[in-house]
Amino acid sequence: MHNPQAAHILMVKRILRHVKSTLDLGWVLIPFADFSLQAFQAFSDADWAGSSSDRRSTGGYLVYFGPNLVSWQSKKQKTVARSSTESEYKALANCAAELTWLMYLLRDLHVSVPKPSILWCDNLGATFLSANPVFHARTKHIEIDFHFVREKVAHKEITVQFISTKDQLVDILTKRLSHVHFKFFRDKLRLASRVTSACEGSIGSSRV
Repeated sequence: MHNPQAAHILMVKRILRHVKSTLDLGWVLIPFADFSLQAFQAFSDADWAGSSSDRRSTGGYLVYFGPNLVSWQSKKQKTVARSSTESEYKALANCAAELTWLMYLLRDLHVSVPKPSILWCDNLGATFLSANPVFHARTKHIEIDFHFVREKVAHKEITVQFISTKDQLVDILTKRLSHVHFKFFRDKLRLASRVTSACEGSIGSSRV
């Protein structure tokens, strides 16, 4: 911010207003007894060329264990993606790496979880690429990510499935949303007022 403008000040004020209005929000964790019945579910997405300054994409993921959110990330990608499939696949690979780490962590703790973990993606190209054994020349620039995800799919550690954009929860970390969509996705993260959750108890154990 070497040259702040009026627009930047307005953004900061908006952030501060949001923080002030959400001070009473907290995560609601739902207890469950049998870990062996709970699988990981993850949502991965990217905002292709979303940065107006350098056209880099912002990738992100949400990872649920059973009904509870256990890991998340929103991060600007280090290189410029030449297609939406490339940016989505980079985010997909990062999410697959996080799922792998979490599964290894539970294994070290002698906790058995069902396989495969489900990774939801709203890009048909990236979803198809994860299950396609034929490596195309036009995707060689993401070769490492390709082989990493393909290996996890082949070993049945993860399965990549398509999800509609309107149901893609991780959009709250990667895209600008309307107030209605933002609140809808925020509720899906199981964020609730501490006063409300204390009075009403759990917000439910329905499927994510």
